[in-house]
Amino acid sequence: MALHFTSINSGSNGNCYYVGNDNEAILVDVGLTCKEVERRIARLGLSIQKIKAIFISHEHSDHIKGLTVFAKKYKLPVYISSATLKSSRLVLDQHNTFSLNHLQNIQIGNLKVSAFSKFHDAADPYSFTVECNGVRVGVFTDIGAVCDRLISHFKNCHAAFLEANYDTQMMENGKYPYFLKRRIMGGHGHLSNAQALALFTSHKPDYMSHLLLSHLSKDNNDPDLVENLFKAVAGNTFVKVASRYEETEVYYIDCNQNAQTAYSFNPELYQPEQLNLF
Repeated sequence: MALHFTSINSGSNGNCYYVGNDNEAILVDVGLTCKEVERRIARLGLSIQKIKAIFISHEHSDHIKGLTVFAKKYKLPVYISSATLKSSRLVLDQHNTFSLNHLQNIQIGNLKVSAFSKFHDAADPYSFTVECNGVRVGVFTDIGAVCDRLISHFKNCHAAFLEANYDTQMMENGKYPYFLKRRIMGGHGHLSNAQALALFTSHKPDYMSHLLLSHLSKDNNDPDLVENLFKAVAGNTFVKVASRYEETEVYYIDCNQNAQTAYSFNPELYQPEQLNLF
């Protein structure tokens, strides 16, 4: 049974990721309004009725904006840590809200969702992997630093949403105030292009077929730049930037699927500064 996955939206204006099989699916975060999530799921030809649960990574508004309305409307269980729920100040159905803990595995039909803690400036933030029949998709965004837990999960994924939030040079030379730059770059903020690329090149399994670059900064990154950086070293892995303006197409992967055809991207066609990690 294949896993299907798509980014409903990815960025500081709202985050929502869909992972499922033919029978059931889960959402990681609901950072768009209920109506907008409904519109995008309909455009993709997916069925909301297949969504069986929502998992919340942390309490920042771009991850929970539409959670209360969406969960209530569709009577969906919400998995959220106690500290995240308290910090979010959301009012959820207590009979359909379940605590989330580090290294917890939760079975949603044939989907196994694994949660693990991460470095981010939130009360109790989590990343997730979703597994079905030996196929694993990871959702790894809003991460301040690469840790052993992230490496361990990433190296076992067939596909992943991986944060590549900012280009270091653009950040350092950009208009953000100093305190905000320190927050983003200080180990509990977001992953830079260089940090994400180092994780990818050092720990990507040979069977990883899809990488969706996620949570790009609007002001401190360039989608073409970061996509080309990863394509240059991706081999047979399909690389795509998850948009902050629209949903991506739905991707499919199963354990018997061969890797994608390698890119014909030629880094010599680009100026050296465009391939500079810093």
